[in-house]
Amino acid sequence: MKTDFGFKINKSQQIDFDKADLSLYKKIKSLEPSIGVCFFCGSCAATCTAGQYTSFSFRRLSLYLRRGMNKEVSDEISRCMLCGKCTLVCPRNVNTRHILFHLKKHFDGHEL
Repeated sequence: MKTDFGFKINKSQQIDFDKADLSLYKKIKSLEPSIGVCFFCGSCAATCTAGQYTSFSFRRLSLYLRRGMNKEVSDEISRCMLCGKCTLVCPRNVNTRHILFHLKKHFDGHEL
């Protein structure tokens, strides 16, 4: 008799950065270099108006962007209201609103 302890092997979460599509991140970084100094403190996510009503988080979006997870970025950006509160509280002066604006523009089909 086999005993089921409730454990299972999870799908690997590793990201192969050699195969990841970082073109969108590089484009955004060329338009707004301050994204490179973000250290994911979460101040932006804590003050986000959209985050109070949806699952939006600039912190998570930025992480997806740096990992080349562009589909997830597309899903996340659709929840942003572009209010700019995140920009006001950033301790590293990352122009988050500018980044979000360009990402929305990209996913709406406009040229960056």
